Amino acid sequence: MISSSSATPPPRERTRARAGHRVAAFFDLDKTVIATSSTAAFSRSFFAGGLITRGDVLRSAYAHFLYLAGSADADQTERMRRHLSELATGWDVATVEQIVAETLHEHIDPYVYAEAVALIEEHHALGHDVVVVSASGTELVEPIARMLGADHVVATRMAVADGRFTGEIDFYAYGENKATAMSELAAARGYDLQRCYAYSDSITDAPMLATVGHGFAVNPDRALRRLAAQNGWGTLTFTRPVALRPRIRPTPVLAVVGSLALAGLAWALWRRLRRRA
Repeated sequence: MISSSSATPPPRERTRARAGHRVAAFFDLDKTVIATSSTAAFSRSFFAGGLITRGDVLRSAYAHFLYLAGSADADQTERMRRHLSELATGWDVATVEQIVAETLHEHIDPYVYAEAVALIEEHHALGHDVVVVSASGTELVEPIARMLGADHVVATRMAVADGRFTGEIDFYAYGENKATAMSELAAARGYDLQRCYAYSDSITDAPMLATVGHGFAVNPDRALRRLAAQNGWGTLTFTRPVALRPRIRPTPVLAVVGSLALAGLAWALWRRLRRRA
């Protein structure tokens, strides 16, 4: 059962969307809908497919450890973004697409929160659109969003030329950029943002939660928990990952951008490197 604390009722207690007042629920992805980093989930397959080296894993290890621990600040997150864009430079899109297509359910299914699935279903039952909003690449977020039954996606867009990633980022869906993209989508789709919902785990998504009338902090870090209390945002606790494969039909998947080490492997390799230094 979803554990909650909020001055704003959860969607099951709200009214349906009315004509002329379209409503959307905006969900962050990593550590909100899934209990891990979406890019990290594919690291083993990227390593096996020759896209990343053991050295790449080591260089990503510390940044990913901080991310999972909830202690990565804005500067560290920006360095991680630059590293990932450099790492992906020259990757063949078709190769990445094939890897993700073959391993999407294997790597993502076990980490999806059952509580998030229930919320998505509740919003749809009320006539709300569901939008996944993530700093991960569009090519990764779109297939995951389809798997979840989401209606739209806001995500980072990386440039592609001659079938390969150039390393340039056309749009980085992070911080204020998420809020801006949500407002633009609301204008295009006719959403009444004051009646809309947003869910995220991180203080970096405070602009995202502030953009809507009903913000919810999911498994929040300490900074977001304090801000949620100040702003009257709800808090939710998600604890039960559940396999989705029996509930959905497979859908085509696109390419994936970026890769980080899985926390356990990364931390073990990092400690080994330190011992050898």
